[in-house]
Amino acid sequence: MVLIGERPGLSAPDSMGAYLTCKPGVLTSDADRNCVSNIRPDGIGYTEAAYKLAHLLSAMRKDGISGVALKDTSDRSQIGGI
Repeated sequence: MVLIGERPGLSAPDSMGAYLTCKPGVLTSDADRNCVSNIRPDGIGYTEAAYKLAHLLSAMRKDGISGVALKDTSDRSQIGGI
């Protein structure tokens, strides 16, 4: 997982994105990555982002895939959500 903060001067300077890739290499493309973006108080909250990231990381380890092959199926509302 790579965490990248938003560049200063853009619309949400307090925002962060988390990029996840299973088995990265020199031929890895954007299609091979999953991203949880807009992590900030007025976007995806920290608790929700942590839940989504843990869900994606668990699925990546289990299935050995990431990117377009791996969909984010986390839905906290199905388990009583936040």
